[in-house]
Amino acid sequence: MRGNGVGPGNGSADRTGGTAVGVIDLAHLKAEIERLRTLKTEGIEEVEFEFELSQAAKRFGIGKRKFRQFVEGPPTGRRSGGQAAPASIEEANRLVDGVKPELIVETANLPAAAAAVRDAFAATEYLFERGVPVKVVSSDGGAPPQIVPLTVDNVVMDIHEQCRPIKLTPGGHRTEITLPDRVAKQYLAKRGEWNLRRLAGLCTAPLLRADGSIRTVEGYDRETRLWCWNVPTLGLPEHPSEDQARQALRALRTFRTFPFADAERRRDADLDLELVDLEKPPGRDESAFLTGLMTGVCRPSLILTPGLMAIAARFSGSGSGKGLLIRAIVLIAFGLLPSALTAKGDQQELEKTLGAALLEGDSSLLIDNVNDTVLRSPTLESALTERPCRVRLFGKLKTAELDATQLVTVTGNALRPSRDLLRRFICWWLDARVEHPALRRFPLADEDFLADIRRQRPELLGEALTIWRWGRQNALHLAPGLPLGSYSTWSEWCRDPLLALGCADPVERIGELAAADPEREEISELFEAWSDRHGEAPTYRKNLHPEVLRIVDPEKRGRQRVTAYLDSLAGTRHAGHLFERQKDPKHPWIPATYRLKRITKIEA
Repeated sequence: MRGNGVGPGNGSADRTGGTAVGVIDLAHLKAEIERLRTLKTEGIEEVEFEFELSQAAKRFGIGKRKFRQFVEGPPTGRRSGGQAAPASIEEANRLVDGVKPELIVETANLPAAAAAVRDAFAATEYLFERGVPVKVVSSDGGAPPQIVPLTVDNVVMDIHEQCRPIKLTPGGHRTEITLPDRVAKQYLAKRGEWNLRRLAGLCTAPLLRADGSIRTVEGYDRETRLWCWNVPTLGLPEHPSEDQARQALRALRTFRTFPFADAERRRDADLDLELVDLEKPPGRDESAFLTGLMTGVCRPSLILTPGLMAIAARFSGSGSGKGLLIRAIVLIAFGLLPSALTAKGDQQELEKTLGAALLEGDSSLLIDNVNDTVLRSPTLESALTERPCRVRLFGKLKTAELDATQLVTVTGNALRPSRDLLRRFICWWLDARVEHPALRRFPLADEDFLADIRRQRPELLGEALTIWRWGRQNALHLAPGLPLGSYSTWSEWCRDPLLALGCADPVERIGELAAADPEREEISELFEAWSDRHGEAPTYRKNLHPEVLRIVDPEKRGRQRVTAYLDSLAGTRHAGHLFERQKDPKHPWIPATYRLKRITKIEA
């Protein structure tokens, strides 16, 4: 029989197998929630608050974790604390342990219980798939939400929020139990069968559409698969004119104290600094930075964008402002500082760290202080040009398929992108033209500068979106820049409007970077020596000239090293030549020959 009062036993489960079902007094529940919120606000001691919370949860027969969500805030990314109290008695009663649905666990059929867990989780609003099952968890105090992969313990705890696991023995005995770990493991092993909504990542920026319209979303957005929170509301011109777009560009050129390498500068006597001359069009480095800023603003709404790379000289680059510029971009775009990691250690360790960072799904990712390095990373190559991409799970011999929506940024002195990363990054150089850039004096300390950027975020974000909207509404009249594979939409949204307003094309730098790539320089040296010693004649490995062998195998590691390297070059087109590997399929025991063929522009 149901009672009308609220007492310690109300809603508790009958351990013999029956259920004593309780009814919640809704007004009493709401009053208790407000009382506890007031205590929390007034600064009650943590121990006392936990005691009050436990007692209240026990009186109402609601799990402590669920009751805490009512008082402190749910895992839903809401800005303010506190989940809305139940709107009806029926809704409130569904929270009581005694009326939670049963989840039958048959000792002889644990896979059926794992399937039941799957069905229960698929009906939730806070669980998603991101290569693995994850949930969005919010912290107190306005901290950003986090994407947390489900572990065995998470599965056990979360299922008890929704169900009452009941052990059913072959003899028909029913006992309330804790969900066995084996069932949780079987659920996590159901790759491809979780039936959860996909989660692309977290977002704190307005969502953009190709027609120039803007959406402000809170919570999960089905269109982009992003979890949105704390998105600012902006006032933008509905139909910006070209003059308004030019004014917006000038407002974004507020970073004139930064030493863009090729910028025209003038000395400011009051500040005793060289400043970018805003009366002159942006140079290539400042233009690349501005394109990077537009990239950050548009990143959540684009399938793919290139990464951003800030570079300075090896010995006189420290303190030039690389990291500060990247952090300013991220603050304007997302209102948060980027998650930073370093590239120290071996290549395998870097790949693991990148995979873990991408799985976290933050808005941005900063690889900081990659000094005197040729940056290589198959993980970055995949994340920047594939959607979804596959990354290795940290600590496991497994990979996960996920949407990498982070804005990827890198800083370093004497940093160079290599291989396929060349076309995946927009790069700019800084040169303070002094021996020790860190000793320069600025009007604001770094932390005050970033605090000022944070304060100005709505205005600066609005200026960037004014340029973007003007570009989208006048897209048919804008001359496109150089094509960049995989990034045609990015080019139209982020780069081409800036080109129309007088900025330089940062894509032009890719050719310069390619020429400076040490691996390409090595290939140029090899092809030149090969052409001199072998011409276009097919040549066996054993007949290679010693000068060619010196380039191919400088450490003299043997014929297998030579063969593997030559095989890897098959099909390479470089400097007007094509390197070919020729193998007779009818005589597989005969070694392959290699040939360097001169090609025409049409063949190239």
